[in-house]
Amino acid sequence: MTKRFYKEAATVNADGAFSVTLDGRAIKTPAGKTLVLPTKALAEAIAAEWDAQGDEVNPQSMPLMQLAGTAIDRVPAVRGSLIDGLLRYVDTDLLCYRASQPPELVQRQAEVWQPLLDWAEETFGAKLNVVEGVLPATQDDSAKTGFAAAMSEMDDWQLTALAEMVGVAGSIVVGFAMYAGALDGAQAFKVCHLDEDHQIERWGEDAEAMARRDKIREELHHAVTFLSLLNR
Repeated sequence: MTKRFYKEAATVNADGAFSVTLDGRAIKTPAGKTLVLPTKALAEAIAAEWDAQGDEVNPQSMPLMQLAGTAIDRVPAVRGSLIDGLLRYVDTDLLCYRASQPPELVQRQAEVWQPLLDWAEETFGAKLNVVEGVLPATQDDSAKTGFAAAMSEMDDWQLTALAEMVGVAGSIVVGFAMYAGALDGAQAFKVCHLDEDHQIERWGEDAEAMARRDKIREELHHAVTFLSLLNR
């Protein structure tokens, strides 16, 4: 953290886009690029993050600024490898790994997870195989085609949002469902923590686990917020 060095954050037009200034000076990304944003809504939200800082500036408390920095500094240079990395989630998607016991968990997984897999098949032609236990599920490479095509059409900002959603959720299906608006952050959290919620119901909460869950819940919320601001 660094000592706060400005009084006011503001948004300004920047040749059809928008930037954020601190006492009239344009903000730079960690890589030294000017922070130019695609929508006024996102610029205003990031300005609000800077305005909300106290005597010290804590970058960790500005998730939208961090995602914007990623979209500008990193994603353009690694688009291909980033998409390849996201496609690898097809082979490990948590929705494909089902319990064999107890019956109530088996039923809950089927009721919550299978409709999302059906949605992915309908929307992207991605038919994913389901297995019981932890043995790897064998997925056909054709299951990746629709996801890859959709990502190739995204701009760097959209791809940044999707990558955050997929990475935090641990599921390309859940990530795309969030991106498409089929799940919000809270719903996605419940989907991804269905097994863990079942364990909590049986054995109770653990303080360390709850802190981790809260962090994941916040990260999913921030990713959804970032995407929504890109569309306003």
